[in-house]
Amino acid sequence: MALGDVLWQPDPQAAESTQMGRFAALASERTGRDLHAWDALWAWSVDDLEGFWGLLAEFLEIDFHQPAERVLEGRDRMPGATWFPGAELNFAAHLLRRDDDGEALVAWREDGRRRAITYRELRRLVARAARGLRDVGVGRGDVVAGFLPNCPEAVIGMLAATSLGATWSSCSPDFGRQGVLDRFGQVEPKVLFGADGYLYGGKSFDSRERLGEVAASLPTTERIVLVPFLDDAPELGELPRAVGWADFLGADDDPELTFTPVSFSDPLYVMYSSGTTGLPKCLVQGVGGILLNQLKEHRLHCDLRPEDRIFYFTTCGWMMWNWLVSSLATGATVVLFDGNPFHPDPLALWRMAEEERVTVFGTSAKFLLASDKADARPGTDCDLSTIRLLLSTGSPLPPEGFEWVHEAVSSSVQLASISGGTDLNGCFALGNPLLPVHSGEIQCRGLGMKVEAHDGEGRSVVGELGELACTEPFPSMPLYFWNDPDGERYRKAYFEREPGTWLHGDFVEITERGTLVIQGRSDATLNPGGVRIGTAEVYRVVEQVEEIEDSIVIGQDVGDDVRVVLFVKLAPDATLDEQLKKRIVSDLRREATPRHVPAVIAEVTDIPYTISGKKVELAVREVVHGRPVKNADALKNPEALELYADRPELENTP
Repeated sequence: MALGDVLWQPDPQAAESTQMGRFAALASERTGRDLHAWDALWAWSVDDLEGFWGLLAEFLEIDFHQPAERVLEGRDRMPGATWFPGAELNFAAHLLRRDDDGEALVAWREDGRRRAITYRELRRLVARAARGLRDVGVGRGDVVAGFLPNCPEAVIGMLAATSLGATWSSCSPDFGRQGVLDRFGQVEPKVLFGADGYLYGGKSFDSRERLGEVAASLPTTERIVLVPFLDDAPELGELPRAVGWADFLGADDDPELTFTPVSFSDPLYVMYSSGTTGLPKCLVQGVGGILLNQLKEHRLHCDLRPEDRIFYFTTCGWMMWNWLVSSLATGATVVLFDGNPFHPDPLALWRMAEEERVTVFGTSAKFLLASDKADARPGTDCDLSTIRLLLSTGSPLPPEGFEWVHEAVSSSVQLASISGGTDLNGCFALGNPLLPVHSGEIQCRGLGMKVEAHDGEGRSVVGELGELACTEPFPSMPLYFWNDPDGERYRKAYFEREPGTWLHGDFVEITERGTLVIQGRSDATLNPGGVRIGTAEVYRVVEQVEEIEDSIVIGQDVGDDVRVVLFVKLAPDATLDEQLKKRIVSDLRREATPRHVPAVIAEVTDIPYTISGKKVELAVREVVHGRPVKNADALKNPEALELYADRPELENTP
């Protein structure tokens, strides 16, 4: 199966009844223009920003306590544009609009334990948790944090905090002590929710000692709330300023659930950059912008409805958790999972999807490719007939991943590779129920997101690689960075090279038909002989070699040039001999170009990843060049970096 082959086509009649189709019809009616064709609809959405985002807010039934004075002020300022000035609303109120006995949350642990909470029960639990936060004095302007597994209490804590107008921030319990403090130490939460532990790979891990160490280093945190996960009633032990979850909720009664109106641009979340090259940047994101953009993605691009059951494999330390949870605003059922997705075998998540009758299944490209490597055939071994949409993100999904889903999961499922980031808590490019799926390609740019590929001179190019650029403001841009009063770090992160244009740090090709191919991070781009090569181009070929389980590729500075160095983790019983090296070289030369051929191929026993599952080429590059990695605690397996230091095969120049 080749790049660009058509794998899925929408039913034209069904497409008209999708929410994207209905929105196109409404936009055509309001503007007096024919916007039913996708290209016309997208072009209007990025040309008439006020018209598009204003009509979208109406279509999504955004409940403004106070209407906006206008939709957009200062369009020519990026950063600096103001969305819906004067408007007031509440985030949690939109996620809790449904109030009945339909399931809101279904939570699974890797050991098979299942919990279900209805929308009515969820509202009641949020009201009790909000009362507990009010008792500590939490209100607008305060930060509430969660150091938690992907469990219902994390969702409840977030909704309770945001119902009061407070700001939520979270990370998962597999973060090390310093990784947590590098994040929460900057934002100084008033209340910290932490679990007694978590499960992974069939083992239990007690988090209370680490939680106590974190609490001891957060003197401004007034209350620690211990959430039960491993045990139903865990002991508080020596935890300072701590209370158990049940005591925090208080009386098992039915307190009134109220929602504090806040401005459209009040802070909702503090998210964090990966922090592998320094202290994580704290990205402050706004209430209205996140709500509006994520609902756009859920309802229009995913066609999510109340009857859907949506699952995404994520932790509370990845922005996909925030993205998943906001789908409550559609009235759908959100399925949570915490643990090892391959425990006890590669079909674990698929069996859960079968039992829950999941309709939208989301995961990482890494999970799909690992399933292929494990020769899993979930479509044969499980009944996955309810899944209509499969989402993939975290890294580029190559054509081989598309092919595996098509053959091993379902030939009728819409496979939507999506790409965006923590920075915007959403997507620049994603799926579309109106368009075909082409192998190895993302279906389209998001509505309202004026995404282009820019060459080295800042010119928009089509059909060739360039920097992923967004040339118009969008509502989910960060409001600001924490502790960045003059905005210098914010501007430097995205706007330094092309003032007024957001450069995202991805290497992308936009095809003639408007699809996108992401080629990896541009800041990890290889530049042998001055020719830019995306790392994903190398992985796409190398990781199809049967003997290779995983790999990471970097550029090593040698004199005035850069040479490509490929590290491979071998499959069991495989040997990196000259024959295998020649095959790797031959495959890269044939499937890519001679420029992609590494000058050095070396074996390692582990590949370093961030806790959210992304390869860290930059950290490996720092180690190879003898420079310190400033925040290795942000990695899932920081000990792996030692494997790349002082490699004898890298000492000799060509």
